[in-house]
Amino acid sequence: AAGMSGGIAYVLDENGRFRSNCNSEMVDLEKVDDPEEIRWLRKFIERHRNYTGSERAKRLLEKWDDVLGQIVKVMPIEYRAVLEKMKNSNNRQLGNSS
Repeated sequence: AAGMSGGIAYVLDENGRFRSNCNSEMVDLEKVDDPEEIRWLRKFIERHRNYTGSERAKRLLEKWDDVLGQIVKVMPIEYRAVLEKMKNSNNRQLGNSS
C-alpha cells in the first residue's frame, strides 16, 4: 500500500500474508462485505475476463465465494476522511435545500 494517497485498492491475498506485509500506518485493511460493493467487484472482474479472455479471471469467478474471502480492501485513511467530509457536506446541502 506504499504510495497510496487516494482511491481504493483491492488485493487478492491468496497466501494470507498481505496484512502482515502491509504497512498499515496510512491505510485501513478491510473485508469486502457490502453487497453493492461485492456486485461491483464481481462485475469488474467479469468485464476484465470478457475484454481480455483472462483465464485467471475465469478461475476467480468460478470460485467466487472462496475468492471473495481472500480479497482485502485497502482504504487510505486520508481518502476515507475526504469521503466523509464530502458526504457530510452533501448531507448538509440537502438539508438546507428543503
